[in-house]
Amino acid sequence: MLVPGQARERVVIRYVGSREMADLLRREGPEAILRRLIASLRADFLRWPEFDLAPRLASHSAGGVIELMPIADAAFYSFKFVNGHPGNTRLGKQTVVAFGVLADVATGYPLLICEMSVLTALRTAATSALAACHLARPESRSMALIGTGAQAEFQALAFRLALGIDEIRLFDLDPAAMAKARTHLEGHGLKIVCAKSVDEAVAGADIVTTATADKTRATILTPDLVEPGQHLNAIGGDCPGKTELHPDIVARARTIVEYEPQSRIEGESQQMSPDYPVTELWRVLRGDAPGRVGRDEITLFDSVGFALEDLSALRILREIAGPGPGLDLIPEPDNPKDLFGLVFSKGHAFERAA
Repeated sequence: MLVPGQARERVVIRYVGSREMADLLRREGPEAILRRLIASLRADFLRWPEFDLAPRLASHSAGGVIELMPIADAAFYSFKFVNGHPGNTRLGKQTVVAFGVLADVATGYPLLICEMSVLTALRTAATSALAACHLARPESRSMALIGTGAQAEFQALAFRLALGIDEIRLFDLDPAAMAKARTHLEGHGLKIVCAKSVDEAVAGADIVTTATADKTRATILTPDLVEPGQHLNAIGGDCPGKTELHPDIVARARTIVEYEPQSRIEGESQQMSPDYPVTELWRVLRGDAPGRVGRDEITLFDSVGFALEDLSALRILREIAGPGPGLDLIPEPDNPKDLFGLVFSKGHAFERAA
């Protein structure tokens, strides 16, 4: 408790909004941020047992889903609010928007509130690339990218950075979306090919990334399209009732997931029987389980996104952003037991601050 007349330093929560996030990306460059994210994610997955893990909390509606994604370790707690509404584009709105909170476990006080629409795209791409380093063939240089919405460019840049991918084959049912992705990726050291079909994009590709948004059991890839040795990076099937791959493909593949209890109900693995074998990514990174075991093996990263990735990204973003704008979010009474007096007492703290 403060003595009378003693000034209290106000608690201001660091805030990174969409404009500052854009400024940070332009200043640092996406590759530099992706590089830091990949390193941070690797380190955090390697200490997986230190985290308090739980599947995300989802509220489903006819048009989409709204989710909360919490996680904590001994130092930090974080959660992310994120939606998925595929019909939003018809309204001129984004399919996915998000924001996140990073808090201090010792006090429970928030440290950072951050936009996470862009940050989620970055961390998803970084996680995909991290997994592919252990699942794709080392000489992989080409990637088919099926679905060229908000995730596409981030995925392409992350795979170029982490694996040396130099050819991206784009396909989307929306020609404008495909042209958008091509324009953005030009000048990044990539050969860009706009395919006329999924078949054309996938044929001979070392890696196939599916990043579609429809909330339905879609079959973007069929078994006849998948070739021996390909690595499949399936990131679109991220809620119950939403898939991208024919189940026979999943049955043939060595499947790696982020968090099994979540992937069983949300990922491509939701199509399979409960005893279908999956391996969590952290075990592969630690060497407790194999990733790719043969040149002709089909590997699948069944990625739905997990809260550990958000905590890792929020912590790195806080370091990159440094001091800056904040939010006056937490009331700070001189007497921490007297919240009422903070507001209503004569000469209360809000008056003194003014």
